[in-house]
Amino acid sequence: MLPGIEEDLSEGYEIEEEPSLVWKLNENNNRIRGTEDGIDAVRQAIFCILNTERYECIIYSWEYGVELKDLFGEPLSYILPELKRRIEDALTQDDRIASVRDFVFDTSQRGAVNAIFTVETIYGETQAEKEVII
Repeated sequence: MLPGIEEDLSEGYEIEEEPSLVWKLNENNNRIRGTEDGIDAVRQAIFCILNTERYECIIYSWEYGVELKDLFGEPLSYILPELKRRIEDALTQDDRIASVRDFVFDTSQRGAVNAIFTVETIYGETQAEKEVII
């Protein structure tokens, strides 16, 4: 700002929220068809974030994705709290996601942990899950 000018730059402007419109991914048949907005767009973002290893794809910023690869071979006593922390960190980078809570871990399948949790978004709550090979 120039010296002596003390105007509020936001005065006279209305701030609008942009739509979260994205291309609709169909994971079952590997096709993109149509668009999604609102809670469906956030569900798709959750899917994409949790299936992108952080720091591996140079097209994404270092805030995008989740770090899971180094959990392989670690004991469950380390994996479970760390998985919770990492999923929360990865998802709350998205401004539409307020919190991640109510984690339930299923360790009944040998060599894998299935995390089921609730994601609170600006559009409402949704359930999500992520299976991690350990």
